[in-house]
Amino acid sequence: MARVSAAPLPRQGPRPLPLQLWNATGVWLSSRAALPLLKNGSLPSRHDFADRVRALHESLAAAGFDDILAALDRELRERADTFLAGIESYRRHPYRRDLADPPVLWQEGTTRLLDYGTAAAAARTVLIVPSLINRAYILDLTPETSLVRHLAAMGLRPLLVDWGGPGALERGFGLTEYIAGRLEMAAEVAAAEADGPIGVLGYCMGGLLALALAERRPRLVGALVLLATPWGFHAGSAGPAARLLGALAEPLGQAFAALGELPVDVLQALFTAVDPLVAMRKFTRFATLPPDSPAARQFVAVEDWLNDGVPLALQVARECLGGWYGADLPARGLWQVAGRPVLPTRVAQPALVVVPAHDRIVPPASAAALADALPAAERLDPALGHIGMIVSADGPRQVWKPLAAWLHRQLPPPGFNIRRGGLFR
Repeated sequence: MARVSAAPLPRQGPRPLPLQLWNATGVWLSSRAALPLLKNGSLPSRHDFADRVRALHESLAAAGFDDILAALDRELRERADTFLAGIESYRRHPYRRDLADPPVLWQEGTTRLLDYGTAAAAARTVLIVPSLINRAYILDLTPETSLVRHLAAMGLRPLLVDWGGPGALERGFGLTEYIAGRLEMAAEVAAAEADGPIGVLGYCMGGLLALALAERRPRLVGALVLLATPWGFHAGSAGPAARLLGALAEPLGQAFAALGELPVDVLQALFTAVDPLVAMRKFTRFATLPPDSPAARQFVAVEDWLNDGVPLALQVARECLGGWYGADLPARGLWQVAGRPVLPTRVAQPALVVVPAHDRIVPPASAAALADALPAAERLDPALGHIGMIVSADGPRQVWKPLAAWLHRQLPPPGFNIRRGGLFR
């Protein structure tokens, strides 16, 4: 008898679901609660909203309050129904990512080095370093949306670091163990394969790890690309929110000490704090998309990745929240790896710093601070967002092709053996 495959289980997301529902409900209920205050003219408002509030008060005075209240209730119900329909449509969407991983070139513990290269002997090698928080496959999301496969098609050999979730050993890691241990080992393997200096590309948090690698092991790194990499955590208007995250480092460390890691839903809740209503907006829009459309499929692919996070080793979480966000150690020259400060001024290699203009996760001022601090940096400012530069339809034109061309210009040809000297003698 033929075996019938079970239907895939509904998804968990958007994670954490109770928080996303609570945020949306709070907005709707606050609208209703504000209506009587608006009617009697006692609703407090900022000075720049005073004229709008006064005009609304006058409009309400001319209309029947009961009719306005009934209309508001209908609108709120419609918005809630649309939001929930979007979530339900996402949770039951048939799309599932089915891209197979490429060969594993090297592995240590839960860290793997995935080889996306071809057999072309002339390919310049690029070590790609993603964040420790999210899965590496955002850089290889679908056949049509894959930065690493695009770089391979452009004549480069991408080697993607896949951190995986922390295992028993990695739960005891801090940033030093990940950088001076795992990442430097991966870079040595990559440089040995290339028989010379390699390019290193870091994305988001991975950019700080890549910067530390370039500063600590300059003979291995011929060129450095940093995509949406935070550096000035208190730059611009980001200071208050960053300090708030920093204040959570110790309480979270104590709460999850026995577990040894910060769970995925806690991390997702911290990201949600940056924009509490992002899920409401996203899933309300998604409810209007035909489920079989390319736009719906792409939305589900990205959302699946967002909800497929990995826990963060607790010491790493403490260092990132308390040291980076709370104390702004990188920009102050006080962030250390293995007891040594990581200073961009010591990175002599050519660098390309990509600062997405519409980034809401890493404010442009934070990433721009690193471009200013690197002695040999060029800057690229695409009109895209943090994730959009990786997955949007305009990502290849604005980011992927320029950075591939830049790497070809900056990297020495394969076989430029570091043991023979040359640029890194």
